[in-house]
Amino acid sequence: MARISGVDIPRDKRVVISLTYIYGIGKPTAIEVLQKAGVDENKRVKNLSEEELAAIRREIASLKVEGDLRREVAMNIKRLMEIGCYRGIRHRKGLPVRGQNTRCNARTRKGKVKTVANKKK
Repeated sequence: MARISGVDIPRDKRVVISLTYIYGIGKPTAIEVLQKAGVDENKRVKNLSEEELAAIRREIASLKVEGDLRREVAMNIKRLMEIGCYRGIRHRKGLPVRGQNTRCNARTRKGKVKTVANKKK
């Protein structure tokens, strides 16, 4: 496996797909990085030369990825919670942040269903 910015990327996949295993790099960014590095995006990782890998590493070094990006996102969420804005309160309560309905859905954020007993009429 080739190691780029602390992540082992799969050897048998195309380079453009393998780069998406790095946090902060999606397909459009991967294509852009490969164009700047001058590497064919249809090549497999195992067929890359050391020079091509070095060029890709140089291009990715200029981006904010992995630990730095995770830290920045966590700090942004922490800031929202500290200032007490609507989005921060939603983060604090573990509810959906982006306006989704919570009456019958939102199970991903709310967790497993906690059944409440009904009172009889």
